[in-house]
Amino acid sequence: MMRATRFAPIAALVLAGCLASKTDIALLQTDLQTMRAEAARGDSARRAQVEQVLVQLTRANDSVRAISARLAKLQGDIANEHFQMTREIMQLQEVSGQSTRRLQELRGALEERATAATPPAPPGDSARAAAAPGPGQLFQSSLDQLRRGSNGVARSGFEELLRTYPTYEDAPEAMVYIAETYAAERNQVAADSVYGLVVQRYPRSPKAATALYKRAQILRSAGQSAAARAALERIVREYPRSDEAALAREQLRTLGR
Repeated sequence: MMRATRFAPIAALVLAGCLASKTDIALLQTDLQTMRAEAARGDSARRAQVEQVLVQLTRANDSVRAISARLAKLQGDIANEHFQMTREIMQLQEVSGQSTRRLQELRGALEERATAATPPAPPGDSARAAAAPGPGQLFQSSLDQLRRGSNGVARSGFEELLRTYPTYEDAPEAMVYIAETYAAERNQVAADSVYGLVVQRYPRSPKAATALYKRAQILRSAGQSAAARAALERIVREYPRSDEAALAREQLRTLGR
């Protein structure tokens, strides 16, 4: 009996230890369940955030594709408009050139009539009997020779016009035609030089822009892109309202690629 009483405290301690361990385990299990629940909620929240980001990225990609499509269409429309504008400008230049040539033909015809109506010179004054052609006649006859392909004859006629009538209103155009006779003979160096003289002597004439543009084409065909760009930029800068300025802007965009 005394032995049982002696071991009773020890048994109580062991039993208390067992009970404490079970309680701790229960608390630990509860904590684990709580942590798992919180982790699950966190995973769910992160999953929702990821899904939201994916949705936003998808929308952004769709927007980028839509914007790219609109930009491509806009670029195509702009390119088409530039092409149409260039073609219309060239058509206007052709019509303008035809009108100018028609006026020159009329001037030449009027000068011929005026020469025919001049009373004959008195006998012995043969030097004045052969009346020199007027500037309109000389211009028109030289232009006719150029159209026939007689470049040398045409050039001589235009050069005579410039010597005899240096202040003639169509003198800048005559010099442009001189350059074209050289270009037709594939003498690009001489043509480029004469185009430069047109700009130098007649900077305020509309033909200065024409000469600069033609000079730019010669330089471009010769592979001198920097010099061609400089000539085109000068047209845009100094003759912004000319027909050649619109063509120059288009070519500058091409050279910039």
